[in-house]
Amino acid sequence: MRKSKNIAVAGAGIGGLTVAALLADQGHRISVFDQFDSPKPVGSGLVIQPVGQAVLDQIGAGDRARALGNPIQRMLGHETDHGRKVLNVWYDRRTDGRHGLGIHRAGLFDAIYGAAIRRDITIHPGSRVTGRNGQSLTLENGETPGPFDLIIDAAGAQSPLSPLKSRPLPYGAIWGTVDWPKTDLPRSQLTQAYRRADRMIGALPIGTLPGEDTQKAAIFWSLPRDAHAAWESAGLDAWKDEATTLWPAFAPFAEQITTPDQMTMARYSHGTLRKPWSPGLAHIGDAAHRASPQLGQGANMALLDAMALAEALDRAEGDAALALYAKARRWHVMVYQVMSAVFTPQYQSDSRWLLLLRDRILFPLSQVPPGPKLLTAIVCGTMLPPAGRL
Repeated sequence: MRKSKNIAVAGAGIGGLTVAALLADQGHRISVFDQFDSPKPVGSGLVIQPVGQAVLDQIGAGDRARALGNPIQRMLGHETDHGRKVLNVWYDRRTDGRHGLGIHRAGLFDAIYGAAIRRDITIHPGSRVTGRNGQSLTLENGETPGPFDLIIDAAGAQSPLSPLKSRPLPYGAIWGTVDWPKTDLPRSQLTQAYRRADRMIGALPIGTLPGEDTQKAAIFWSLPRDAHAAWESAGLDAWKDEATTLWPAFAPFAEQITTPDQMTMARYSHGTLRKPWSPGLAHIGDAAHRASPQLGQGANMALLDAMALAEALDRAEGDAALALYAKARRWHVMVYQVMSAVFTPQYQSDSRWLLLLRDRILFPLSQVPPGPKLLTAIVCGTMLPPAGRL
């Protein structure tokens, strides 16, 4: 066990609370600063891949997450005009094999927060971080807690501590949470439908919310990043008519949306810090790298960053530990960022030639060996060791 350090974590999200729990187990003194009056999740549903589930198990949050979430064995997508499959990825065809975990962010947060507060961690709500003064944080309320031996930036895509300048992506999506309806769609898969690449509709089974027993679904509909106002102006009936005409099976999901504010617009960007640390400061999660959610790796990347940083701090001291963290994550992050940049326009863009490439060449090739195994490795997050040489 290395010397105990006084560590500040900016952000009580997935990555922040996970790294706090891991470092508390190493004997460090951990203070978490978050802007909310009480820590809480933001967003709808997501998929935790097997590599991310392993990190949840490491902090004792895995069983709770699996109790709330829903196992996903397959990702299946079809083109609406002709019904052809254009996405078909299995985790494991066995019901007891490897799987993704569909879960609402509230359920994931409940599991991770529960694990964090079982440790000796100090959480400071109502403490919005606005910057850094040496090894002290600056807060919106004027306080400057510190100095700390290390500051961990887990404050997300809008982090005031991160120098990352990301590139806005042309497409985003609106997301909502509804009850899982009576439907022929299996609750063991993420199902998506596409009209060319400019319309994407999806239904993800995400289990239950904390304190409830009704099975839920996260639904989404892709939109150009500047089209949300036009979507609202057109009215829900126009959207429902278009969505259910394209994909009739979506009707029992769409009919549960009665007001526009049930659907939240998410805009995405792409970028990676070449060096996710500076003396006394480490960036993890969206503060270090941002991408489209097309490969379902966002939350997993934050969990893997937390794990790699904790292991690096257990093996080395000072800036050497931070350099080791960056080295451990470099190739895994880079490969998935490149794949996200390549795959996303095939499913969310106005391109016609990418559509032909996807449907007539890449998808058929993906269904013959070694394509299926490669796709499984991609979605599971195991194409490369997530923590490199660590």
